[in-house]
Amino acid sequence: MSSFGATAKEMETRLPKSTKVKNKTASDRQITAEQIMREAKEIQLEDDHKAPKVIITDPEELGEYRLKKRKEFEDLCRRVGRFNAGVWVKYAVWEEAQKDFRRARSVWERAIDVNYRSVSYWLKAVRPTG
Repeated sequence: MSSFGATAKEMETRLPKSTKVKNKTASDRQITAEQIMREAKEIQLEDDHKAPKVIITDPEELGEYRLKKRKEFEDLCRRVGRFNAGVWVKYAVWEEAQKDFRRARSVWERAIDVNYRSVSYWLKAVRPTG
């Protein structure tokens, strides 16, 4: 029965010793999986998880932050931009908040290229910025 020279004792798998339950009486209160799920959902709704506030100390750090944020927006636009107009609006408004109006104008123009029938894109793109 042994294979490759191993003895039967060596082939035997060893399991950890089982722990003994001290209190085997039934619990007064049984918890169902549904209760656990409901409580977990309530906890998630109670906690308003906000990203920590970023304190930027130098221009290099600001550049890295902007690059990371732009990459996130570009990825979102690529994935859901045709179906979700809010992505383009958030991206353009963020660029305007960064005082980079040339980029904001470019985002609006790209949004119009994707959905030229959207009146809100046209109105937001031509409004004066600054």
